[in-house]
Amino acid sequence: MRETLVNLPRRTKQAIVAGTDTALLIVSFWVALQLRFGTVLVPSGDQVIFALISPLIALPIFARLGLYRAVFRYISVHMGWAILKAIVLFSIVLGLIHVLIDAEGVPRSALIIHSGLAFVLVSGSRVLSRWWFSERGLHHRTGGERLRRHRAVIYGAGEAGVQLAAALGHTKEVLLVGFVDDDQNLHGRVVRGLTVFNPANLEDLVEQNEADQLLLAMPSAPRSRKKEIVDALEGLDVEVLTLPGVADLARGRVQLSDLRPVSITDILGRDPVAPDEALLDSDVAGNVVMVTGAGGSIGSELCRQILKRRPHRLVIFERSEYALYTVERELSGLISDEKLDSELVAVLGSVNQGALLESLMRRHAVDTVYHAAAYKHVPLVEANPSQGVYNNIFGTWRAARAAADAGVARFVLISTDKAVRPTNVMGATKRFAEMIVQCMDHKSETVMCMVRFGNVLGSSGSVVPLFQKQIEGGGPVTVTHPDVTRYFMTIPEAAQLVIQAGAMATGGDVFVLDMGKPIRIVDLARRMIKLSGYSLKDESNPNGDIEIRFSGLRPGEKLYEELLIGDNTYETDHALILRAREYHLTESELTSILDRIKQGMEDGDTELIKTLLQEAVSEYSVAS
Repeated sequence: MRETLVNLPRRTKQAIVAGTDTALLIVSFWVALQLRFGTVLVPSGDQVIFALISPLIALPIFARLGLYRAVFRYISVHMGWAILKAIVLFSIVLGLIHVLIDAEGVPRSALIIHSGLAFVLVSGSRVLSRWWFSERGLHHRTGGERLRRHRAVIYGAGEAGVQLAAALGHTKEVLLVGFVDDDQNLHGRVVRGLTVFNPANLEDLVEQNEADQLLLAMPSAPRSRKKEIVDALEGLDVEVLTLPGVADLARGRVQLSDLRPVSITDILGRDPVAPDEALLDSDVAGNVVMVTGAGGSIGSELCRQILKRRPHRLVIFERSEYALYTVERELSGLISDEKLDSELVAVLGSVNQGALLESLMRRHAVDTVYHAAAYKHVPLVEANPSQGVYNNIFGTWRAARAAADAGVARFVLISTDKAVRPTNVMGATKRFAEMIVQCMDHKSETVMCMVRFGNVLGSSGSVVPLFQKQIEGGGPVTVTHPDVTRYFMTIPEAAQLVIQAGAMATGGDVFVLDMGKPIRIVDLARRMIKLSGYSLKDESNPNGDIEIRFSGLRPGEKLYEELLIGDNTYETDHALILRAREYHLTESELTSILDRIKQGMEDGDTELIKTLLQEAVSEYSVAS
């Protein structure tokens, strides 16, 4: 019986609940009269009228406050508050009617009793239903754990979708209710016993069948299409999952556990442009390559991309022992799995050890250096300016000088959009690092350049991991300001573009990656809440699952970021890479400021350090 009720269309279930509420309200009023008069009586006159109009008043209020949208087996304490508000509003309206018609035989005290009983009976029916469905019917034990049976729609009725339906057809965890597909020729057809619907009917399909999952069986779909699908589910509490590659499906190895949530990186941003293979190979294939900061988010991805191009040797340089250990193990596994003939050399050290860097570059005859080592966390660098200066400025100076002295052919600095008109120490140090590279390019045979881009999704300093952790903990999700925007790009795409940009350098170039359109962080938070299968809790939906709270801008944080200081940009051979020409310090100016900054660090004079940063980086405005 329980399964029969669960499988009924949503509107049928809503009608059953409304009918039950009607009966409970009438019973509640009759019992209220018995309690008020202390005897058993048969209602008559105005008493009958009030018994009949009670549900006519209450049901629209209940519907308006969402009492018929909730799935009983998942209701929480928020539903109790919604019922209480509905009953209070119902009582006020009923009381006004009592005053207007001057009802006989219906004492006001009976209406008060009626309201109290109505709250107990209506809320009690929800609690009883939750117990009935959740505890007794819709859970089964597997390995000692209770598993809820999901109702799912598969998006994609092609080969991948059919394979997925076949794999899930034998599970008790998922009940498939239908397919949705973009192909008009499939609409109305029955595939593996399930009807294929038009995407235009997706919302109705989800609501009528109380589906709580959408399974994307579209392994080759572009991000833009996946984003459109997720957008179509904006008002529905549906978790979106995706499946592994078609190769795994074809081998029949897909299991329920293989399904994973659609991550924000799957749908955010534009569809990637195919890389220029010649540019990727130019400075890497068959060469000796060195990556500083190899254990970081960008550094480690650069290493992965570089190994794919089969360098003769890859030297990974990192100051964190654990990070170096982790990335070395991963890269060694990649070399083994792909049967690469590349040699991997892991070196523990700091970029401020100039002699060590030069020795390594000479000993291994390094051709190309990708300098990714830097402190990038804005609030931490703001609170520790001396360390930010030491690592980002002096570390870059020593690394670039080592490359020049060792005869390295190419040196590529990984920069950031926060270097443009910075309002924080981190951004100012990165702009200073850019000017060091520009200056040193003029006095060495090494071709030096820098690549500037915005946030990468999933990096250690990105908001994405923070939001994921907050969502997993039940919220709230904290956003600094409702209007703050940022550029975003996936880590693999950023690493590929860095390698390609470096290959086009002629000396002193500032390369800027096309990051697409900036994204409001609050929109990113909303989308991540949605993708996790939760509803947003706000003024329009007080019964939602997770709320967003605004914490205020952090020290040195800007509402928006920029990628260019001036307007002097030029197109390159790559559609997503621009070249810019920007001012830089002369060698004498650079040396003078570096000496004075060093003295400020030795004296612990933070204000002097910031003043000298402003002298070097004219656009830098110190946050008040």
